Amino acid sequence: MQKQRVIGVFDSGVGGLTVVKEIFRQLPGVRVVYFGDTARVPYGSRSSEELIRFGEEMITFLIGRGAEVIVAACNTSSAAVLPVLRELFAIPIIGMIEPGACLAVKMTTGGRIGLIATETTVRSNAYASGVSRALAKGVAPDDPALRKAWKQGEGAISLVKAQSCPLLVPLIEAGLAESTETRRLVRSYLTPLQAAGADTLILGCTHYPFLEPVIKEILGKDVLLVDPAVGVCEDLKVLLEAAAEATTEATTEATTEATTEEIFVPECGGVVRYFVSGDPGLFRQVGNTLLGDQIDFVEQVNLEMNLKG
Repeated sequence: MQKQRVIGVFDSGVGGLTVVKEIFRQLPGVRVVYFGDTARVPYGSRSSEELIRFGEEMITFLIGRGAEVIVAACNTSSAAVLPVLRELFAIPIIGMIEPGACLAVKMTTGGRIGLIATETTVRSNAYASGVSRALAKGVAPDDPALRKAWKQGEGAISLVKAQSCPLLVPLIEAGLAESTETRRLVRSYLTPLQAAGADTLILGCTHYPFLEPVIKEILGKDVLLVDPAVGVCEDLKVLLEAAAEATTEATTEATTEATTEEIFVPECGGVVRYFVSGDPGLFRQVGNTLLGDQIDFVEQVNLEMNLKG
């Protein structure tokens, strides 16, 4: 029997919950260990040195909890330091940029891709490079007319505008995703994207899918929203299927029974365990507001003390 695969997910805070939600939607029966670095959120203006250290600490912790693959559910870390983190660990690490860029290329209907993200992600130009790499690898739009025009060299496909949104993550982390202030800021941040004529918008921070309703309301139905988590899960499927094929029949039998600290997700047969570096009560409160009362238990961990111990 195949064993229940363990996926480690880390993010700066509650944003990575959007990735966990997508993992359970696409990969039923997996076990997720989640770490939200809520004591050090937001990551948007952090230095590369800090992001490397934070990532190394969280990945080490997740591996210690049985993770066989890591999802860096933080666009800022993915954009700025993912290659360094991959060099530090033998375990597979999936970031947000490549899957998100590939998905945007497939979804665009006019070749004008927009991006909202943190300051660090925008400054890195990671998504613009990701779109170029996707096209170079042969990834093409699903839209027949645009695909034909692009292949004939008559249609351009590129990231036409990247907008940093530094104030959104703190508001979402504070449980204010539906506030008047958040709505005002979202409208302000989206104005340059509208002016640039973006037909597709990458939600370049895992916190932003929580704002989809207001973003759709402002942009209208003609602008498609790209959640990189969808592409991440497609990559995860491929990776886990390959791992399953390499697993012998002697592998431990799968189980969906949760321990005291874990939370069983009945709709998909999966199990998740939550860890944070900051206030577990606030994470639980905000997480349940965003997800709908799905988080019962959250453990606080001092990463520095944990690794020393």
